[in-house]
Amino acid sequence: MLRVTSNMMNSQLLLNLNRNARTMNDTQLQLATGRKINKPSDDPVGITYSLRYRAELSSNEQYSKNVDNALSWLDYNDTVLGQAGDVVQRLRELTVQASTGSNPQSALDSINEEVLQLKEQLVDISNSTLNGKYIFNGEKYNTKPYDFAKSADGTYDVSKAITTDPGQIQYIVGEGVQMPINMTGNDVFGYTGDPDNLFATINNISAALKSGNSSAISDQLNNIDTRIESMLTARSEIGAKTNRVELMKERLSDLNSNLTELQAKTEDAEYEELIMKSKIQENIYNASLSVGAKIISTTLVDFIR
Repeated sequence: MLRVTSNMMNSQLLLNLNRNARTMNDTQLQLATGRKINKPSDDPVGITYSLRYRAELSSNEQYSKNVDNALSWLDYNDTVLGQAGDVVQRLRELTVQASTGSNPQSALDSINEEVLQLKEQLVDISNSTLNGKYIFNGEKYNTKPYDFAKSADGTYDVSKAITTDPGQIQYIVGEGVQMPINMTGNDVFGYTGDPDNLFATINNISAALKSGNSSAISDQLNNIDTRIESMLTARSEIGAKTNRVELMKERLSDLNSNLTELQAKTEDAEYEELIMKSKIQENIYNASLSVGAKIISTTLVDFIR
């Protein structure tokens, strides 16, 4: 039969006291931090899931920022295309007005003055920037795409051939999802050599106005109409991309909510349960101290009495 000594009882008592104190301390730590996982040993499996959720939330946050930036770019492109469309529509009105053949040269000269102002406005629009980046020059967004020189009459000489960069600006808006969100200047204003190249059309209209050739003026109406159609198509494409990016934004928002909920279930402590456990463990620890005090106070002198 094993003989139980005072030393054995004292050692067992201290072991139990330490274990109860450690358990109570762990519970109080969870209450203080509001987290049930404060170190990997608390839940080795749970910490694996927790780290995975944190990594996915971090990626999701970056995707959300990319989506916001993409929406800003698309919205600005749509605004600029709307401005360009208004200018071209006004150009068409002036062209129709000048092609009637009943206008004196003085009226045609006045119309030409406005046409030249519209040309300058279009050059400004074609060189639009967002956050210091030219929106119509592809990946070469640091280079001014329509760098026209001033002509002798003080307006822009747009006879120079322009080829904008065809590169696409890609935004990563999800896991493995990339979207091109830019329009090149040639897609919007026409390629060099195209009959409906907007700047060439304006030059032709201006030259016809100066010479009073109403037939040559009316010949440009078809080029204006085809260019308006191309610009409307470009604007529709931007609208479609905007809709998709907005759907991605909603999807990322839902995913963020789901991941946050899963992370909370894995990491967050349940206060009601912890408070009950803390009170029970405190009572157990106090009882251990009370019993221990009686055991430790017993000495050989007590037995001699």
